[in-house]
Amino acid sequence: MQSFEPVKWDKSESRKDLEGLNENGNSARTYHVGAQNVLPKFFCPFPLGPIETFLLIQSKKKKKKNNIPFGTNSSVVRRWKNAETATDSSKMNRLQGKVVIVTGGASGIGEATARLFAAHGARMVVIADVQETGPEVAASVGTGNCTYVHCDVTEEPQVESLVRSTVDLWGRLDVMFSNVGVVSGCDQTVLDLDLGQFDRVMAINVRGMAACIKHAARAMAEGGVRGSIVCTSSVTGRSGGVRNTDYHVSKHALGGLVRSASVQLGAHGIRVNSVSPYAVATPGLCRMLGTEAEEAERAYEQYVCLKGGEPMKARHVAEAVLFLASDEAAFVTGHDLVVDGGFLHQPFRSSQRWPSPGSSQ
Repeated sequence: MQSFEPVKWDKSESRKDLEGLNENGNSARTYHVGAQNVLPKFFCPFPLGPIETFLLIQSKKKKKKNNIPFGTNSSVVRRWKNAETATDSSKMNRLQGKVVIVTGGASGIGEATARLFAAHGARMVVIADVQETGPEVAASVGTGNCTYVHCDVTEEPQVESLVRSTVDLWGRLDVMFSNVGVVSGCDQTVLDLDLGQFDRVMAINVRGMAACIKHAARAMAEGGVRGSIVCTSSVTGRSGGVRNTDYHVSKHALGGLVRSASVQLGAHGIRVNSVSPYAVATPGLCRMLGTEAEEAERAYEQYVCLKGGEPMKARHVAEAVLFLASDEAAFVTGHDLVVDGGFLHQPFRSSQRWPSPGSSQ
């Protein structure tokens, strides 16, 4: 064990010399505690007695416990602790002060995202939907930072009014989460394609999305807001399927819409992205399947490769949306973030007999 010999403090030494740094970044002149085998080298401008030595050892232990390097200047320690506090705070305030719209926010992925946005400090979350439960959901999120607006996205004037009223009331629009989507009530194979149903799906899943992107982007550009637009797509937008042809087509079209919008709106500092979930046992999907959420989850869980945890939930998609909406994704645009537990990488997909997720919104 290395021993240290006491060194006397020479008051004639200049403070400047003592504060110089050597090639390792340590103090150029180092002094040792008088007692041997107690402490490693440290900067000490005066000889220490037993009490001072004891206090110094306790201080060193405390700083090590807090992961603060021994000998760190007090002002640096304060900045360090302030930075840690700010980091912890930012983890739960990723949308602090922002005004957001969530279409299809009265249930499923939209509701989960609206609640998460509010929890992360959004100044106002506007839930836009046609469901009667919308006002109740908004009230449960919080009357101080959430409200409900009836809006049918297939009617462009209603979308325009939604955006305009949001900006008039709260001064700006920072985030648009365009989440509304439906699936046909029949198989919709190519040979038996019901074009009436096809038009309905395209009107909501594509035309409605286009209207939301258009008017949200206009408001952001006019207000000088470097905003974020996120659309809900699907894993069906990355492949073909044995049924639900119109749904597949709509999600492929949405991919082109998102990528084109990201290119065109980049000049305004507006980011446009999408999330593509696999099947989530939302009320919409359960109605389509005629089953309860637990049963739907068990049916679809076998088709993902990520095992050992809980089945896919709406909050998993909401977390992905939060990332894309926040400043943490400040340089991400034109991207489709897949949230599928590895479904798209499963080898059985080559047989084209994998199940269609249907509507998960």
